Amino acid sequence: MKLTNIKELTGIIRLRSGLHIGAGKDSVEIGGMDQPIIKDPVTHAPYIPGSSLKGKLRSLLETSVFMKNEGTRKAIMDGKPCDCGRRGCPACTIFGSHASPQKCDPALGPTRLLVRDATLTSEFMEMFKNGRLPMEVKNENIINRVTGVAEHPRPLERVPAGTCFTLNIAFRVYEGDPDDLLDWILKGLKLIQLDAIGGGGSRGNGQVVFEDLKLDGEPVSLDTITAF
Repeated sequence: MKLTNIKELTGIIRLRSGLHIGAGKDSVEIGGMDQPIIKDPVTHAPYIPGSSLKGKLRSLLETSVFMKNEGTRKAIMDGKPCDCGRRGCPACTIFGSHASPQKCDPALGPTRLLVRDATLTSEFMEMFKNGRLPMEVKNENIINRVTGVAEHPRPLERVPAGTCFTLNIAFRVYEGDPDDLLDWILKGLKLIQLDAIGGGGSRGNGQVVFEDLKLDGEPVSLDTITAF
C-alpha cells in the first residue's frame, strides 16, 4: 500500500463542564482523593489521553452511523468493537481492526487515525505552573430510595470548566482510500460535542466544545456537520 498523504487536524478542546478521566488508585489513604484524575508524571498537569478521545470517537461512530455495516452491527450487539477486518468497513479502516491479522483483509492496511494526547494550551499551562488553575473536587453520593438520605459520599477530582487543551489528530491517506474517509472524524467530533468524554458524562461531567479547528491550516467548522 502506498501512503499518499498525512493530513493534520488541529484545534482547541474547551471544557464546558468539569472533566474527570480517572488515573486509578490501588489504595486510598484516609482523607485522600477517592477518584483522582490522570496527570502528566513529570509536570503533574492534567491532560486528555489520545486513547480516550480515539475510543470515544470510535464508540459513538460505531453505535450510530457505522451500524449499517453488517460486521459492525454484529460486533456492537455483542458489546465489542468491530472486528470484521474488511477494508470496505469504515470502522476497521479508520480505527484499525480488533481481529487477528490473519482474519483481516490484506488490503486493509494500518489504522488511518492517530490521536495525540491533548495537553493544556500554553495559556492554561502557564496558569497551572503559577498555581492559578486548581483542580476542583465534586462530591457525589447515592440517594437512598426509601429515606431520601444521601449515602456513601465520594470525592471526585475534576479539571474545571473553561480549561482548554490542544487537539492534534493525524490522518493517514493511502492509495485507493475513499475521498470522504476523513469526514467521519468530523462527524465523530460533532457527536462528542453532543455527548461527553471521560467518566460521569451522564452526571454532568465532560461536556466539551471544539474550537479553532483547522485541517492542514484551513479553517473547518462543525456547525455544518450533521451528526446522524
